[in-house]
Amino acid sequence: MSKHSRKLTFLFFFVILFAMAFTVLAGIFGSAWAQGDINVNNPVNPNSAVFSSQNEIDVTSRGRAPEPSSVALMASGFLAALVRFARRRFEEFKRVFDVFVSFVGLVISAPVLLAAAAAIKATSPGPVFFKQTRIGKKGKIFNIWKLRTMVCDAELQTGPVWATENDPRVTSVGKFLRKSRIDEIPQLVNVLKGEMSIIGPRPERPEFVGKLAGEIVDYRKRLKVKPGITGLAQIKQSYDATIKDVRRKVKLDLLYIKKMCFLTDLRILLGTISVVLTGRGAR
Repeated sequence: MSKHSRKLTFLFFFVILFAMAFTVLAGIFGSAWAQGDINVNNPVNPNSAVFSSQNEIDVTSRGRAPEPSSVALMASGFLAALVRFARRRFEEFKRVFDVFVSFVGLVISAPVLLAAAAAIKATSPGPVFFKQTRIGKKGKIFNIWKLRTMVCDAELQTGPVWATENDPRVTSVGKFLRKSRIDEIPQLVNVLKGEMSIIGPRPERPEFVGKLAGEIVDYRKRLKVKPGITGLAQIKQSYDATIKDVRRKVKLDLLYIKKMCFLTDLRILLGTISVVLTGRGAR
């Protein structure tokens, strides 16, 4: 993480803590003000008692807890301010989010990766990891990493092709890894390196980009942002099988780019969890 990103992170958490404290204090004093216990024209000594008309001490207003409605109102205002701040500094905010999620994800998924690697080695000859060239932001070429789910040299006879349903090249272990999306976990390393984001359009292979850009209007607009491990298209439809599927995917990708913000990313992340749990759209 860059020095600028670290400073932004510290500032962000400081703002959160300050806003939380402000919310509680505002709720307390706002409640008292609403009940008429605080008079700005005639301040009351906090050490003195407040007497009722019957000359009895009225202590009901002292130490009053904040009204739930006041706290809720201040909390909603804080969240709105946080959203506006995130939109203004979205790129920096997104990078901090990417680094945090990818680092935590790699730590948590380490036992799963070890078990998957052992299963791959035990059931299929060849390497555990699979490297493939993809095109990223502004046409930059990089290598994407996955757990190998197909037999070695799967495209030796056919050349670059999309996977099909019940693809015979997929191994028995690979079927489970693809359905559960566990094979995508190594791409968290690409996120840490800054080549990808957690949320964004899926990166395509160079062999397909030129052809698809010639057939689909605005296809290259997908390259305006970093590619992602998951995206709006991935939770709305399955893997590409036809040019019609790609056209639909491009529309969803461009919609995401137009609407991208922290809340949109959060919704997609939650939608991805649902896809992973159900295995929807896997091949």
